Amino acid sequence: MTPTTFRNLALPAFLAAFLIAPAVCSAAKDAGIFVNAKPATHTSPDIYRDGWIDLNKNGVKDAYEDPALPHERRIEDLVARMTLEEKTAQMVTWYGYPRVAKDELPTPAWDTAFWKDGIGNIDEHMNGNTGWTNSNPTPKHALPWSLHARAINEVQRWFIENTRLGIPVDFTNEGIRGLLHSKATAFPHEISVGATWNTSLVREMGRVVGREARALGYTNVYSPVLDVARDPRWGRIVESFSEDPFLTGELGLQQVLGIQEQNVVSTLKHFAIYSIPKGGRDGHARTDPQVTWREVQTIFMPPFKRAIKDGGALGVMSSYNDYDGIPVQASKLFLTEILRGEYGFRGYVVSDSGAVEFIHDKHRTAVTPADAIRQSVEAGLNIRTNFTPPEAYAEPLRQLVRDGKLSMETIDSRVRDILRVKYWLGLFDRPYVAAPDAAEKIVRASAHMAVARQAEREGIVLLKNENNVLPLDAKKLKRVLVAGPLADDKHGWWSRYGAQLLDFVTPLDGIRAKLSNANPAVEVRHAKGVDVKDKNFPESDVYKDAPDAEVRAGIDAAVAAAKDVDIIIAALGETDDLCRESASRISLNLPGYQEELLKALHATGKPVILVLSNGRPLSVNWAAKHIPAIVEMWLPGEEGGGAIADVLFGDYNPAGRLPVTFPKSAGQIQMNFPAHPGSQDRDYGQVSGVLWPFGHGLSYTTFTYSNLKITPAEQGPQGRVEVSCEVANSGSRAGDEVVQLYVRDDYSSVVTFEKVLRGFERVNLAPGETKTIHFTLKPEHLALYDKLHQWTVEPGHFTVMVGASSEDIRLRGGFDIIDGVSARERPANVKESVDPR
Repeated sequence: MTPTTFRNLALPAFLAAFLIAPAVCSAAKDAGIFVNAKPATHTSPDIYRDGWIDLNKNGVKDAYEDPALPHERRIEDLVARMTLEEKTAQMVTWYGYPRVAKDELPTPAWDTAFWKDGIGNIDEHMNGNTGWTNSNPTPKHALPWSLHARAINEVQRWFIENTRLGIPVDFTNEGIRGLLHSKATAFPHEISVGATWNTSLVREMGRVVGREARALGYTNVYSPVLDVARDPRWGRIVESFSEDPFLTGELGLQQVLGIQEQNVVSTLKHFAIYSIPKGGRDGHARTDPQVTWREVQTIFMPPFKRAIKDGGALGVMSSYNDYDGIPVQASKLFLTEILRGEYGFRGYVVSDSGAVEFIHDKHRTAVTPADAIRQSVEAGLNIRTNFTPPEAYAEPLRQLVRDGKLSMETIDSRVRDILRVKYWLGLFDRPYVAAPDAAEKIVRASAHMAVARQAEREGIVLLKNENNVLPLDAKKLKRVLVAGPLADDKHGWWSRYGAQLLDFVTPLDGIRAKLSNANPAVEVRHAKGVDVKDKNFPESDVYKDAPDAEVRAGIDAAVAAAKDVDIIIAALGETDDLCRESASRISLNLPGYQEELLKALHATGKPVILVLSNGRPLSVNWAAKHIPAIVEMWLPGEEGGGAIADVLFGDYNPAGRLPVTFPKSAGQIQMNFPAHPGSQDRDYGQVSGVLWPFGHGLSYTTFTYSNLKITPAEQGPQGRVEVSCEVANSGSRAGDEVVQLYVRDDYSSVVTFEKVLRGFERVNLAPGETKTIHFTLKPEHLALYDKLHQWTVEPGHFTVMVGASSEDIRLRGGFDIIDGVSARERPANVKESVDPR
């Protein structure tokens, strides 16, 4: 069989029972994904029966093959039939072509290969990922999308028809910036999505990722990342929604719901406490988080709890790091007691690449590699995932069982979880993409691209706009200079975890397109000036030499290009290779000689607009003081240049809000939200305050807040409190306001945060329009982690704050939680200064 010759993979009529939301099912039918049809001619064994598949080819409808039976009954029947080899084959990932798999489609050699007994999942198979260095070979079956769907079907067909029990494969893939596939719909990085503060948008993004995954044959997506990023030096902050657990949890929940509505598993990353490695170091560090158990419970775990308990997430990726001397990958506390016991997780856990191996060769808490495997499985690991052949893990795993070092009961328990997910996906009854041609209409559908464009625009944050320099009036411009290393870098926004083979629209592209329509007579010039990083990076983050002749020449050329322009738009910041996995920094300053370029452009006397494109907060102190307008666009999706042009020229009123604090210096770390009382107050030996606080963002219009209502004024510990206020657009432009609700427990038995985010709503208002915003405070919003390590709502007074950022509070009020026993709390007269001098 040639690689592009496929059997007809249409499915039997019983597929009408596809278990997804009715609206999604209707849309899928329209697109042709789940078309019900009898199989046409094929050369397969006669196993496709009326309403079921004879997976073990014995001519009998066994319990595990019977769609009418409950999943748990089917699972027990199947586990009882499986050999040790078949069970352990389910407990391993086979990385797809070209990572580990050498073939895109089945070959005769597969009949005697390890996976003859089946496989748990196949990851990133033929998805077109070019790899960190863009050196991966291009699969023959990545494009067109319909060809890929047929190829996935062919691989799945092999496992259904050529293995003894016919257990189907779960095809996994990354999905944090859109689906990781050639030319799939691309979204901004999660930190940019966090800046949208838009739960409904994130829900729709999840639906897009799930819909495109299903159309291409993927059934499990590694998304979202729920790491709460508290150290901006850390490279993977770009993949995090926020530094705040509440915002991260609310957005993460919506991503999970959106993905799983498409009958695709959402696998959460990275469980747990992964985002605070010592010194912010990633790479080979990824260890020794410097946080207390109380911080674990109040900062780092809540988003996972929310996504699992309220979102029903069916996948979790366990992290590389240790906590308090115990590798998380070997921690029964995290992977069983908390995850399954406390949170009620019912899916399966995969290891992050190398996490199992690290127990032996980095953490050194396992004397042998085999003992690292034993520790992982006993702790709660279901499937080991790494870039090595599956047998490298499965053979030692099998030997552990044969030697009596790992019980068959433990193996059976782990396999049940895997099979439960596969049954939830419907793989035992409908294992194939029913209508591969439909992928051509679904992937990058116009509606999907519109969601991506919305995400790109809504995540842009207007940090500063002195004297209303922005928006620019295209009609009044004659010459514009777009300068800087991020002005026209087609690869700067690329991501190993996002859609591949994209045609990025750069800021230069977007501005030229905008002005060619608005004012064709405008001359748009371009000058790169300097590179993003210098030749001595990262050492230059410690000490930087004066610019050499080459750097000076680049700056001089940019200055010369600015000689007679009306406006300079400087696009500065970081590219993906400076802020991603294994790419952390010790400085938050602009890398290389970018600030020198900015100062030189400012010295021309021409108005300068700074556009920041980066994955972490940057300490742009000089710019904050001297540049009148600063816009943060993060690392956007494919059409980010068009989005920033819309903002700069007023076709879109920016409304993004910072999901992370911008400190003045890396020396202030940690300087973030939320914080304990006094922990970020003034110290006379240090600079005070931050550049921009959590929740900050400006608009081209203005908003007023009024009429705060809190009911009831008194409530019991298990009751709810309703909060409302009116918000009005008091300016002349339509725009979005992000209304933020903060709460403080005034006095408590343990130290709690100065204030915590407990609600937000992004609302669009026309000029002069007023809307009433409603929030509900539930017991879990008021609970603290008490001395006995229990979540408790304590009686007392709670202060309510509503505003436009964590520092820009417009309305204040309060209410009491009473239990009929405790005394009423009243604020004490505390002096602001306690300086002993």
